[in-house]
Amino acid sequence: MTTPRKTPTPNPRPRTDAPFLVGDRVKGTSYVPPGPHRREAPEDFEGVVVQVGSGYAGVDAEHAFLWVKLKDHTERQALVADTELVEE
Repeated sequence: MTTPRKTPTPNPRPRTDAPFLVGDRVKGTSYVPPGPHRREAPEDFEGVVVQVGSGYAGVDAEHAFLWVKLKDHTERQALVADTELVEE
């Protein structure tokens, strides 16, 4: 008698405290740091998370960053609080 194999869930999302994971498709508004960035303006974007800012433990989400790669292969920095997951 053989034991039935469990069928793995395709691309299961690991449990984490972070609101986004590398590879998630997201949309939001890009972040422009204060200072001498007069020519830059926030812009709407949609892309794939390529980096999540370090250390969510003890970091308020309104100050946490992530980086998103767009279709044109450029990246945008965004605040976690200004970003949402795109349902596929």
